[in-house]
Amino acid sequence: MNAVASSSSNASAGQTLAQKLIARASGRERVAVGEIVTCAVDLAMFHDSSGPRRLKPMLEELGAQVWNKDRIVLVMDHYVPERDDDSRRIVRIARDWARDQQLPHVYDSQGICHVVVPQHGHIRPGMLCVGGDSHSPTGGAFGAYMFGVGSTEMLGVVVTGEIWLRVPETIQMWWDGALPAGVTAKDMMLHMIGRFGMNGGRYQAVEFAGPAVKALSMQERMTLSNMSAELGAQAGLIAPDDTTAAYLAAAGAPPVDMAPWFTDEGAQLTRHAFDARTLEPQVAAPHSPANAHGVSNFANTPVDVAYIGACTGAKLDDLRAAASVLRGHKVAGGVRLIVAPASLQDQRQAQEEGVLQVLMDAGAELFPTACGACSGYGDPMGDDITVISTTARNFKGRMGSPTAQVYLGSPYTVAAAALRGRVTDPREVLR
Repeated sequence: MNAVASSSSNASAGQTLAQKLIARASGRERVAVGEIVTCAVDLAMFHDSSGPRRLKPMLEELGAQVWNKDRIVLVMDHYVPERDDDSRRIVRIARDWARDQQLPHVYDSQGICHVVVPQHGHIRPGMLCVGGDSHSPTGGAFGAYMFGVGSTEMLGVVVTGEIWLRVPETIQMWWDGALPAGVTAKDMMLHMIGRFGMNGGRYQAVEFAGPAVKALSMQERMTLSNMSAELGAQAGLIAPDDTTAAYLAAAGAPPVDMAPWFTDEGAQLTRHAFDARTLEPQVAAPHSPANAHGVSNFANTPVDVAYIGACTGAKLDDLRAAASVLRGHKVAGGVRLIVAPASLQDQRQAQEEGVLQVLMDAGAELFPTACGACSGYGDPMGDDITVISTTARNFKGRMGSPTAQVYLGSPYTVAAAALRGRVTDPREVLR
């Protein structure tokens, strides 16, 4: 696929979406790339792993209070269901702190934070949000500026409601055309990471735009923004539109004005152009998402485990995709197919639609709606096996044993591999 880079240097002609969002948060009309500004935080999200067990002792040492409980969202998703004394201790700390603080927005064992929080309408266009997780840029799919922070930075936010940041440059990933059947946002993302590497964003804000992006469902957009972290970007943004509005309305979010949140013509940015029509399904080989190439490069690689889970691969749209491959079939002998839906809401809807039954009839094992094996928890991958997974990362040892060979692909591709027992172009099966 050809990609052409271009840029505009006329900074006075307009502002990027990133600049507009940061300007609003800092109480200014406009900001310039490179400026350091202090921003008011609209929402702080953290989970059982990144949150209370780290924040509680620091708050107590400072004698500090939470600045605004209504702007905090806590999700228990990393160490649930509890399987040992350590996980029980971590989750107990989170539950006790949430009760003591009387937090109004707590989601316990409801699914993965990056899916559950948007499903409850917490992230909306125009907001500036922080998350205690590296995949917090997921919020950018809604036209919000959201990025991940560490525990010390989160402490500052929780106490003051503010954070400083340097206004980033914008890299715009412009996708023309339309994706072929069997090709997804996950394939788009793996292609970009394969091209630019895991430091391709270099702190910048990445904005996804163009006809192919606009045609994506909200959940597919979330996958793009989520994996901007794998590009090394601070934020992964998509301008809100009617698709955004419809999703938020269904989530019960209050109406917001989406009109201001777009990149102006002539704004200073670097653009890379892609043609979605020529994109083939992508697979990333061990042990990096940057080892991504077309699925044909890995054809017939035998697999032992096919894992459909995580915030980038087990949302309702992902489960539907996998079911379209597996409907009426059984997984290959000797292959273990694991399905861990991204949220209880998505699992319930998949059940109502018959999607979950298709997967179970094909031989899938149903796992809890949590981060699970993506973070090496629950039922980690064993020694010397080959895994193909819908997760965002395949670093050595991340999903369990360091000797496990983990490949990444879309739900279509992972389901096709489960069906054939080897890496397969899902378009062969769909035809």
